[in-house]
Amino acid sequence: MTNKTTDIYLELHAIARLLHNVFLDYPTVESIQYFNDNQLDQSWPILISSEHNTQGKILLNKFLSTWQAEQINDIKLDYGQLYFGPGEPSAMPWGSVYLGEQQILNDQSTIQLINFYKKVGIKFELKYNQPLDHIALFYSAIDLLLQQLLDEPNNTLAKDTLVILLQQHMLPWSGRCHELAIKHAQTDFYRAIALLAQDFESVLAHTTNVVPMPMRLFR
Repeated sequence: MTNKTTDIYLELHAIARLLHNVFLDYPTVESIQYFNDNQLDQSWPILISSEHNTQGKILLNKFLSTWQAEQINDIKLDYGQLYFGPGEPSAMPWGSVYLGEQQILNDQSTIQLINFYKKVGIKFELKYNQPLDHIALFYSAIDLLLQQLLDEPNNTLAKDTLVILLQQHMLPWSGRCHELAIKHAQTDFYRAIALLAQDFESVLAHTTNVVPMPMRLFR
């Protein structure tokens, strides 16, 4: 692994961990304040200077520059309508609803992912029951695998696992989830996050030489 690749992996690793936390659960005053205190609108890695990156950072700056703790309910409502409910979320965060004709949770693609995780020894400690094809858990797996590659650059198992995870299980549908989030987000925060997540996935795919498998999407 070259020094340049190592630097990119370090940046992608940090972003993966952050995205996992952002997508997994409702925001809190503390989680939003973390973005503000660390000036993430300024310090978010530029990566390859894509349009998604630029637009995402502009929107994040716009949001954080006027952030007040009293806005937290608006942010929570936006997270709910995009990713949780009540009702059908606008940007469903589970892969099976995009990959399965029935558009239901825990469909065949989820079972295939579970079997893949068992095969490669990836496990999650979940606070509550959650389909394992939730986009936040993909970011957790990516975080784990990038850390392994940073610790052991010649770890072919971690590299192959990351490639298969991206190529077959995540990237065929995750971009559509982010597109829907950008379309339906009511706050600049979640519109920014969706754009920055698209940028992250594009750079990760390029860095690992992954071309997503072409799959029909049903949403």
